[in-house]
Amino acid sequence: MGMATGLANLMLCCKYNELPGATDAGLFEQVASPSGYVYFNGGLLLAPDPASPHGYFKLRFNDIATSALDANGRLPVGSIFPNGSILVKEVYDGGNLVLYAIMRKDPSNPDASNAWLWAELGPAGETAFTVKRRGDGCVSCHGTSPNRDLTRTFDLH
Repeated sequence: MGMATGLANLMLCCKYNELPGATDAGLFEQVASPSGYVYFNGGLLLAPDPASPHGYFKLRFNDIATSALDANGRLPVGSIFPNGSILVKEVYDGGNLVLYAIMRKDPSNPDASNAWLWAELGPAGETAFTVKRRGDGCVSCHGTSPNRDLTRTFDLH
């Protein structure tokens, strides 16, 4: 069996959601360490929108997402993040990390909603909000910022 045939068979036997990063556990592996990410506003702790379910937070971007930011570290109005972008909101309570709220740009993923995978994971990787919910409960709030690819921080801070 040639390499191309073997690869085709591998692709047929595996579901897309089993690829790295397309599951809650895969996302956790990608975000558990801040290395390789750039923090918004130098990693300052930011206040949430009063209507947000998240508390005080720091926001960071992977290299792909960072490539879409302007010189001020913001996504320009009317721009979108490239596929593969990861945004991580590190939510804190009393100085302790309590949650990762994650957006991963992956429009071809069947669990994506509005081109994004949405998940919330605890600091040890426990699932608080699974990608399987397809952003239910996230998109309604994030949809109020359609001119910045469903990200709200740039309009608030």
